[in-house]
Amino acid sequence: MEIDIGIEQDDRRQLAEGLSRVLADTYTLYLKTHNFHWNVKGPMFQTLHLMFETQYTELAVAVDDLAERIRSLGYPAPGTYKQYAELSSIKEQEGIPTAKEMIALLVEGQEAVVKTARSLYPLVDRANDEATGDLLTQRIQLHEKTAWMLRSLLEE
Repeated sequence: MEIDIGIEQDDRRQLAEGLSRVLADTYTLYLKTHNFHWNVKGPMFQTLHLMFETQYTELAVAVDDLAERIRSLGYPAPGTYKQYAELSSIKEQEGIPTAKEMIALLVEGQEAVVKTARSLYPLVDRANDEATGDLLTQRIQLHEKTAWMLRSLLEE
């Protein structure tokens, strides 16, 4: 069935492709955060364990919101590790870093999602896609705030 939501098909395709990159970054960050939740240790264990749980729980909801927006635009959402590895700007973590390294890596991950999301705004504006713009704005605000909170843990 034809989709007629006031956004041209080529724009919808490009938006879906861009949102797929945001989804891949978000899912990769989710996995990294969950991994760190399980494996953090040291004097900040309790604080970080709970903080990481809050973060990965929020990321799980975000993944669903992003995938559903892609579907609303009429395109399939990526859903495999292979697709995420190809689309994500965030690399998987080898080994178990120290708690401080985990924090720094999560700051980098949060900032990566912000940059990927922000890169879509010219297309969002051109296509007059307020719904995608609103979703990206919400994601950027949350990731910038989370990066700040994590970054503050690294300050002396």
